[in-house]
Amino acid sequence: MKIYKIIAKVNKILLPSFTKQQLDLSKAKKWQMAIIGWRYYVTTRALDC
Repeated sequence: MKIYKIIAKVNKILLPSFTKQQLDLSKAKKWQMAIIGWRYYVTTRALDC
């Protein structure tokens, strides 16, 4: 769906990139894991379109 591509672009602008910060997933806080999960969900849906 086109909406996921739009959401993915908004996420890229608004949400932090933990890859650039070299975040260790084993030390990530719950809110960081929630953001990672959300970005993963939206990205996979955007690529399926």
